[in-house]
Amino acid sequence: MEIKTSSKFIAELIGTFGLVLFGCGAAAIAGGTTLAGTSGLGLLGISLAFGLSVVVFAYAIGGVSGCHINPAVTVGMLCARRIAAKDAIVYIIAQFAGATLAAFVLSQILAGQMGGFTAAEWAYGSNGWGKGYQNEYDMAAALIVEALLTAIFLFVILATTSKLGNSTMAGLAIGLTLVLIHLVAIPVTGTSVNPARSFGPAIFAGGKALSQLWLFMVAPTIGAIIGSVLWLMVHTEDK
Repeated sequence: MEIKTSSKFIAELIGTFGLVLFGCGAAAIAGGTTLAGTSGLGLLGISLAFGLSVVVFAYAIGGVSGCHINPAVTVGMLCARRIAAKDAIVYIIAQFAGATLAAFVLSQILAGQMGGFTAAEWAYGSNGWGKGYQNEYDMAAALIVEALLTAIFLFVILATTSKLGNSTMAGLAIGLTLVLIHLVAIPVTGTSVNPARSFGPAIFAGGKALSQLWLFMVAPTIGAIIGSVLWLMVHTEDK
């Protein structure tokens, strides 16, 4: 059965919306110590929020759109000849729209704090690097981490969803890979590996999050291309 382009668009929008709302929401709302003094989710909790979001939506919309919910994944799939260019454009538009909508909803939730909410630098779970951000890694480290981990992510995605992989377990494997990626990259960049995930929060955070956004557009895209090329080198007959 052929699935309509509009259905794929809506699926990717919803999936990306959920990923950003759950992942960035976990970081921005429950990541640190609460006003009541209870400890927040921390590194592992936030990593699981992002990874489990991918698992959930992989099984929810995977049959409709393949559950890319990430422009870098779509670019990698395009390079690996798994998606047509016209569909890739639709997917990417839907992903950026979903991420932006999720960031807007998150900003409205945070604004509802009765004690008042003031958005600091890199608010709403934004990605970044440098002085004042996480463990204060430099731009070179951020570039390496984002490109390399996205390459690994794409390699896993292409491998697990290929004829050589176990399609019934692909969603779980991909989600767990994203958990591992976050465990490494959160202290460096907050973990993007997804241009849309970075775009939505940066638009509403402004400031340094917005000025540093270019890296989270470029590095994951380069990484996705590298990952797809590596997979094609391993399995040259993949279509």
